[in-house]
Amino acid sequence: MQKDIATPNRTKDILKKYGFSFKKSLGQNFLVDPNILRNITEFAEITKNTGTIEIGPGIGALTEHLARASKKVVAFEIDDRLFPILEDTLSPYDNVELIHSDILRANIQAVITEKLSDVEDVMVVANLPYYVTTPIILKLLEDQLPLRGIVVMLQKEVADRIAAKPGTKDYGSLSIAIQYYTTAETVMIVPKTVFIPQPNVESAVIRLLKRERPAVDVQNEKFFFEIVKLSFAQRRKTILNNLQSGLKDGKEKKQLILDALSSADIDPKRRGETLSLQEFGALSDALLSSFPPA
Repeated sequence: MQKDIATPNRTKDILKKYGFSFKKSLGQNFLVDPNILRNITEFAEITKNTGTIEIGPGIGALTEHLARASKKVVAFEIDDRLFPILEDTLSPYDNVELIHSDILRANIQAVITEKLSDVEDVMVVANLPYYVTTPIILKLLEDQLPLRGIVVMLQKEVADRIAAKPGTKDYGSLSIAIQYYTTAETVMIVPKTVFIPQPNVESAVIRLLKRERPAVDVQNEKFFFEIVKLSFAQRRKTILNNLQSGLKDGKEKKQLILDALSSADIDPKRRGETLSLQEFGALSDALLSSFPPA
C-alpha cells in the first residue's frame, strides 16, 4: 500500500519540495496522524459503493484514506497552489477528481448528478477550515442535497454547539438548525499536536446523519427558523420578552404571543435555551396566523 501522506516527515518533505507556505486566511492546518484519518473514514461508514465529497483536501492526507475506502472521491479545493501537489500525492489513486472551486459558491447538486451518479450513497467528509465551518455545513443541509451524512473535523467549541441538548449553555439556534435536518454526535476529540501548523484551539470530529424527514413538521419552515433566532436574541431574556422585542408590533400584541405560548404549552417565563425542537415547532405554528411572514 502507498505510504501515508499524513506523517510529520512526509508532510514536511512534500511542503519543502513544493516550497508551500500556509495561508492563514484560508485556515490551513494539515493533519499528520494517519490513525485519526483512518478513524474519520471509519466514522463515515464508507463502502466501495459510496461516493465521497471532500472540502479542502490540502495535500491529500485525508483524501487518500477516502480514496482507498470509497468508490469515488470528489474534492473541492479553493487554493490553486495545491493542485500540482495533489496531482503528485494522489497519483496512485484513479478514483479522485479535483475541482477548483469555493464550496460556498459551487453547485454541489450538479456535481453529484454529473460525477457521482453511479454510487449507492454520498457522504461529505472533510477537515474543514475553521473560519467558515458553519456556513459550509448549513449550505450542505439547506441545499437539500441527496447526502447520507456529513463527517467533519471542526473547532471543538462549534462541535459542542452543534450537538448540544436543550437546557445546556451550548444549545442555541445553530444546534436547532442542524439537528432539524440531522442527528448530531461528536465522535472524537482531536488534540492540537497532530496538525501542522498547530491551531490555537481544540478540534473535534462530528457526525451528522441526515434524517429521512425534518425533526419536526412545521407549517412554515422559514418562520420556524425566524422564531428560533428571535428566541435566542438575548439568551438571558425570557421567551416572552424576546418574542415581544423581535416580532413586528410584538409589544402591542403581547396577548397574542401569550395565547400562542399557552397553546404550545410553554411557560412565558422560560428561556429559549430550554425549549426542544418540538416545542419550537409547536410555538412557531401557534404564532404563524397572528404574525404572518411578509
